[in-house]
Amino acid sequence: MRTISMACLLIGTGWPLAALGDPSLECSVGLSSQVEIAGCVAEAEANVDRAVEVALKFAMRSAEELDQITGRQVSIPALSAGQAAWEAYRDAHCDYIGSTFGGGSGTGIAIRSCRVELGRVRVSDLMAQAR
Repeated sequence: MRTISMACLLIGTGWPLAALGDPSLECSVGLSSQVEIAGCVAEAEANVDRAVEVALKFAMRSAEELDQITGRQVSIPALSAGQAAWEAYRDAHCDYIGSTFGGGSGTGIAIRSCRVELGRVRVSDLMAQAR
């Protein structure tokens, strides 16, 4: 039952659960300019950022429950540290991906696409911890 409500909340964030391919490729379908594609990828990034926030809240609730059951305060700090480390990795890695475009016009699209792809994986990882 909890899984169904979690999925409904994620769908409500606008995150396209079925579309897990390359965000720039997804956005290029039906769009004709790089400006339009960039706008679409920016929207996808905003959606996945909201989905990460929701999934993190679910995982945080599970961590709180675990800490209460065990009487130890380790899960919440560990999850918080993991999230901060993931965000730092995402930013550094996607900046690297952008750097491979040599400052060309596709740099921003590449960075945002990278952030969407990593964000989708993070949502999945966080939801696996939400009980």
